[in-house]
Amino acid sequence: MQFNKLKTIAAAALSVAMLFSAAACGTSDKAGDSGSDKGGSSKSVTITSYDVSSVKKDDAIAALLPESVTKDGKLTIGTNPSYAPAEFLDADGKTQIGYDMDLARAMGNIFGLDTEIVSSNFDTIIPAIGSKYDLGIAAFTITKERMESVDFVSYFTAGMGYAVAAGNPKNVDENDLCGLNVAVETGTVEEEAINKTAKQCKADGKKDITIQSSKQQTDATTAVVTGKADVFFADSPVVGYAIAQTDGQLEQLGKDFDEVPNAIAIKKGDSQTTEAVQKAMQKLMDDGTYTKILQHWGVSSGALDKAEINPAVE
Repeated sequence: MQFNKLKTIAAAALSVAMLFSAAACGTSDKAGDSGSDKGGSSKSVTITSYDVSSVKKDDAIAALLPESVTKDGKLTIGTNPSYAPAEFLDADGKTQIGYDMDLARAMGNIFGLDTEIVSSNFDTIIPAIGSKYDLGIAAFTITKERMESVDFVSYFTAGMGYAVAAGNPKNVDENDLCGLNVAVETGTVEEEAINKTAKQCKADGKKDITIQSSKQQTDATTAVVTGKADVFFADSPVVGYAIAQTDGQLEQLGKDFDEVPNAIAIKKGDSQTTEAVQKAMQKLMDDGTYTKILQHWGVSSGALDKAEINPAVE
């Protein structure tokens, strides 16, 4: 599945200062209360969360959860709200919004629990699942290494992509990043991948890659907009959304590649919670709520029709 459609998301003309303020990631086009994309180009129009209040408790699915999750009446979820459009902060600088957050709150409703979403640095979430968090929902790409620490339930598919300044003034070649400044978010598969590329550049006797690793994806994006980095490397939905949000200041370099599932992370060996999450996500897929949420955010091209526990990955 390709994410080129993300480039056509209607976006407001927001300044870089507004888009990447300390308080919140910038937002644009309101997709409508019904979940259908209405678009818009007015600077005053903002995108809002999809309303999941109609999603009701499913007693059979809720009963699958262990007491360790249900005893406090809350579903506590760790996220990193700097990865629009999956998870980022609303204009109030506090509320986490995005398609991951809408899906998280919908699952909480199915479980009959209050959903408490906690913001944290991306690389600290997985180690805290089962202690600080019941689940981790932060556009996690499934990898064999991560599967050694947590169990996964897949719900989306995303590739990787590069973004450069509009017009590619530095003539960045996606097939040769040696000698360039590359921005990534800390703890992502993109950081792992660019580190491997950097080692290969050195082995080949080429110029070193300077890796700018930031705790927030917005910092990596801003680095390219402001010229402090030559290219940023992220999941394809993030690349497409950043391009739309920066009003022509960025463009995609090449096409999406290496598409893999995104998944919800659960404490390793917690089979009860894992089954409950799988059934809740499958219910959202089957009843149409999942599709409406993805359409609302313009990312329906990444939809899956089956939520799987620990699907095989390369």
